[in-house]
Amino acid sequence: MKEPNTKARSRRASDRRGEVAFALLVAVLLLLNLAIFMVAIPETSNLDGGCCAPNQLLAKDFSAYYTAAWRLFHNPAQIYFHGPLNDGAPAILPEPEGYKYLPSMLLLVSPLLALPYGEALLAFDYIQFFLLPLIAALVYLLVRDKGTLVASGIAVAVLLLPLPLATPQWAVSASYYWQWAEGQSKVLETFLLLFSLAMAKSGRPRIAGVVFGIASFDPRFALLSLPLFLAYGSDLRKSAVYAASTILVTNLVLFYPSTLVGFVTMLFTTGLDTPPYYYSLIPMVTLVSLMVVDRKRIGAAIRGISGSDGPGSRGAPSLEGSGNDGHLSRYASERAGARHQVPSIFDTDVYRYVDYSVKGLK
Repeated sequence: MKEPNTKARSRRASDRRGEVAFALLVAVLLLLNLAIFMVAIPETSNLDGGCCAPNQLLAKDFSAYYTAAWRLFHNPAQIYFHGPLNDGAPAILPEPEGYKYLPSMLLLVSPLLALPYGEALLAFDYIQFFLLPLIAALVYLLVRDKGTLVASGIAVAVLLLPLPLATPQWAVSASYYWQWAEGQSKVLETFLLLFSLAMAKSGRPRIAGVVFGIASFDPRFALLSLPLFLAYGSDLRKSAVYAASTILVTNLVLFYPSTLVGFVTMLFTTGLDTPPYYYSLIPMVTLVSLMVVDRKRIGAAIRGISGSDGPGSRGAPSLEGSGNDGHLSRYASERAGARHQVPSIFDTDVYRYVDYSVKGLK
């Protein structure tokens, strides 16, 4: 009996060392991202072409969110109008950028209307920066069964994205420089999608569906995440119902005829041909990295859905056997023995909610 206990203690000690190493790496990545953040802050008040429009004077991308959020409550018919209107909206020079997402995002941005435009942009950046540690924790929870090395590689890609792209000044990451400089929303988008996937993997389909519905304000990345959602979800029908309901409720303003006309016009003029800018790589690389790591589970999930009329095709792939790694069965076994486990450094109140069904710690 002593030998199994010794092996279990050795495994727990190894897991703890891996978690400590991952936490230290995340701390270094956050410091590097903070340096990028500080370099990018002065750019938020500059009038220039930004990352991709040289020789033009443009307001920052956040101007689109701020103006559209104001119009949501005061002039909803013009949410998708590109440019200034004589409707009392806050003046932004030279003119606000055009809004290109679903209206649901404006509900998230609307509290920032209490601040002047410049301060609201900085506040939006600050909020998203403080989401980065949570993003790191969610990445770890989603891939820790693959080992610390894999989780660390994805963390570097997600939190820094040091791609060989033209980068202003000495910033390490062009993607994050322009994310902060433009007041973009890609960190928020990444957080919501990862949180939704973590809820799906931990067997909470209602919460997963609601958060996925909120994250769908940019449908491109919601669609990209669907294979992961299929692989992690335990009750896809329930998640789909909650996601669809959330999308419907948070976008009711589209039923306003003039708003719908503006949305369709935007979609077929500037929306569909918008190229992926540097900051779009943040959620894109995150999701693609997870799909590469969990490609076998995704394949099993797709085969289960397209297969017979058995349990595997009714909302979620079969959780029995090796096809989908029996991940929920394995987690249930871990929960049964949770009282014998040493608490993890990630089992804080913030992470415990996400991790409840994965490790069963209370």
